[in-house]
Amino acid sequence: MSCAAHKCYGRVTSQEKRIVPQSIRPSTTARAAVFAPLAGGGRAELVQQRLTDAIELGLLTDGERLPSETEMAKKFGVATVTAREALEALRSRGLVETKRGRDGGSFVTSHGSRDTGIHERVRGLSRVELRDMAVYYAAIAGSSAELAADRTTPDDVDHLERVIAAIDGSSEAATRRGEGTFRLEVAALSQSARLVREELRLQAEFAPLLWLCLREPEYRLRSRAAHHSVVAAIATMDGERARTVTREHIGESIEWLLDAKTDLDAKGPNYAR
Repeated sequence: MSCAAHKCYGRVTSQEKRIVPQSIRPSTTARAAVFAPLAGGGRAELVQQRLTDAIELGLLTDGERLPSETEMAKKFGVATVTAREALEALRSRGLVETKRGRDGGSFVTSHGSRDTGIHERVRGLSRVELRDMAVYYAAIAGSSAELAADRTTPDDVDHLERVIAAIDGSSEAATRRGEGTFRLEVAALSQSARLVREELRLQAEFAPLLWLCLREPEYRLRSRAAHHSVVAAIATMDGERARTVTREHIGESIEWLLDAKTDLDAKGPNYAR
């Protein structure tokens, strides 16, 4: 961040930090992103897509109990009947099963196809649309990192390092969850509730596609290295560096995704990786 920006904002005091809602640090980041309110209408197809992506990417795990129809409708900001229709569609695909009785509810199953839905989404979006989404996400995530560098305490930096250390880089699903957790923690340190809400929304809408590259061990290692670089920049109050590293990391991911789209388009709709 420039000297002028430092003069304008300055480091946030402990008193100022206390006025930021604690809700911007959800205890279960992946679930918070999955169940963030929908934008652009409350169609059952949107609810179904959000949950399908989360299940296929391992953000919602086999046997996990989903919120009730009423709770889910409230979280997504849709009508209860919309949530019910989405769950019915997921049951028909073998991704969710519903049990009756005292310990009943709707539970994630592993019987459905893992990648087909994600591949269909990648094919259904143009290269221009994918790149545009990445540009917007990079702007939000980069701004969060830049502000975090101006408003973070040494304890916060230590916390970010622990977040990175807790990510199991040998697991694709765990690394995806860790990516979301890290991004959201950085957004929280920006002390902007609006940026946190937008980070949550974009994670739910776009991150399932953007971080497909994490299926490759090389990109999981690159992700960890990028996180460490961002934390180092935040620790030294170098907002410009934190923003640049964040944007470059997202840029690498979108280039991988565009290459994957080219490959999927060439193989045709019946291909399943």
